[in-house]
Amino acid sequence: MKKMFVTLALGALAAAAHAGAIDSLENFVRNAKTGHADFTQVITAPPRDGQPGRTKSSSGSFDFQRPNRFRFEYRKPFEQTIVADGQTVWLFDKDLNQVSQRKQVKVLANTPAAVIAASPDLESIKRDFELQPLPDQDGLQWVQATPRQKEGQLTSMKIGFRGDQLAALEIQDSFGQRSVLTFNNMQVNAPVNPQTFHFTPPKGADVLQAP
Repeated sequence: MKKMFVTLALGALAAAAHAGAIDSLENFVRNAKTGHADFTQVITAPPRDGQPGRTKSSSGSFDFQRPNRFRFEYRKPFEQTIVADGQTVWLFDKDLNQVSQRKQVKVLANTPAAVIAASPDLESIKRDFELQPLPDQDGLQWVQATPRQKEGQLTSMKIGFRGDQLAALEIQDSFGQRSVLTFNNMQVNAPVNPQTFHFTPPKGADVLQAP
């Protein structure tokens, strides 16, 4: 009887710890109105022709202002800028001197940005994602977010928190690619210059209208 009680108690503690990951997500989307962080990103392609999957790494900075505004500034190994201004998502490749633009409403649904920058509350996220707490790993609490619509490129996403602070994203897409973003030096609710989320194509750049 004593052994059974201990087992049940440990199970209850584990369930409470897992549920804490959902609480961390809810607190983040409710309380983090703006944010700035440095990030590293590692993309691993699936194995092909008997060869192991290749990886490529990049790094830069990330800013967001809820709802629907964010900026990824890639600095290494190549300079790229992705800006969502609330209406349009802009992607600028400096080496190609090329800009693509797309209506934001067509882009954000069922993407990581819908969680970390767009949605103002947990219920909004639950409309697009099925949420499930995962066991703690690498010192982080994890939430699995699976898109309810299956036709998009995103197939699953894990969101890692250190307390209520966003620490990592692990993204799996329909092409078998795995992308891991790690956030460092996260500053929440610090003042953000509105121009951060404004983009004007550079003079002479090719501007493409994406479908």
